[in-house]
Amino acid sequence: MDSNKLIFLKVDLEAQMNDIERIHQKLLDRVAKLQVDDEVILESIAYQIHNLFCAIEDLLKIVASCFENNVSSSNQWHTLLLQRMSKDIPGIRPALLSSNTYAILNNLRGFRHFFRHAYGTTIEYEQLKINLDKALKLKENLDADIHHFLLRLSDEIN
Repeated sequence: MDSNKLIFLKVDLEAQMNDIERIHQKLLDRVAKLQVDDEVILESIAYQIHNLFCAIEDLLKIVASCFENNVSSSNQWHTLLLQRMSKDIPGIRPALLSSNTYAILNNLRGFRHFFRHAYGTTIEYEQLKINLDKALKLKENLDADIHHFLLRLSDEIN
C-alpha cells in the first residue's frame, strides 16, 4: 500500500469511527434510562445495538473495498466479511479484527439478524442484556484493533 492510499483509508476509517462513536453514545444514553420492564427503552437499546453492528460492518466494507476490491454478494457475505477481516492476508493487508472483537461481532451478527426479522416479537431483557454487554465492550476493542491495524500498515510502508 502506498502512503497516499493509506491517507485516504485513514480518513475514511476516521469518518466511519465518528459515526460509530455517535451510535455508541446513543447506546450509552439509552442504557442510562434502562428499566427491565420498559418495552420502549428495551426496543430502543436493541435498535442501537443493531445500528452499532451495521456501522461497524460498513467500516469492514471500507477496508475490504480498499484491499480486496469487492465484497461478496452471496447470502453469506456478512459471515464471510467478518471471517476475512479477522485474517492476515499475506502481501495484501494485516488482520483488522482481533479474535475477541471477531467473537463479539459474530454474536452480534446473530442479534442483528434476529432484530431485523423478529416482527412483533417482544424484546426480552435477559436476551437483550447478553447482547448489550457484548456491544458495550465492542467500541474499546474496535478502537484498539483499528489502531493496531493502522500501525501495521504504516510499518509496512516505512
